[in-house]
Amino acid sequence: MNRRAFLHGSAVAAAFTAAATGQEPPPPSAQNPTPEDLAQAPGLRNEPFVLDEITASELQARMKSGAVSAEQIVELYLERIDRVDVRGPALRAVIEVNPDAPGIARSLDAEFKAKGPRGPLHGIPVLIKDNIDTADRMQTTAGSLALLGKPAARDSFVAERLRAAGAVILGKTNLSEWANYRSTHSTSGWSGRGGQTRNPYALDRNPCGSSSGTGAGISAN
Repeated sequence: MNRRAFLHGSAVAAAFTAAATGQEPPPPSAQNPTPEDLAQAPGLRNEPFVLDEITASELQARMKSGAVSAEQIVELYLERIDRVDVRGPALRAVIEVNPDAPGIARSLDAEFKAKGPRGPLHGIPVLIKDNIDTADRMQTTAGSLALLGKPAARDSFVAERLRAAGAVILGKTNLSEWANYRSTHSTSGWSGRGGQTRNPYALDRNPCGSSSGTGAGISAN
């Protein structure tokens, strides 16, 4: 059975609940794993993820039908990030998650019940690059330790429009530090803050960039 067929099966609603309350994640990988270790790491290839390849319109249809809530979707993606980005293969695609994301999703669920969807992305979790300002509890650093502790005073136009459309900003993605404006010989996908992003299809290689975390995150679902 392919991934899309699985998503469209009659057991999807039950799978949402099972995934949200599933087993403990696997233990963290070794500090310096070899490429062979990485290839066998749990969490990326060996475990099905119920939201693989699902689209924003499909997620909204399921929310409208009551099969799943925005908060449940957010929790599933946060669990996925922990399982394959922090633990398991440790992709390092996500530099920071939004601590307020579950609460934002909960508020959007209540708003949906009271008024209907705010916009075309109502309740949809999104990741944005760590050089896009957000006026919240997340940092905006372009991957650099030099900008830690200097939060944005206001949302960027991109973040503002995403929120207006109902999106949940789930977190920020790793990148080539300073979007690679630092050297003609710098390593793609590395930042001082986020470390080296790994290519989900070849874990011992970099994923290019500068939007390295974005590409790796999409590829790994």
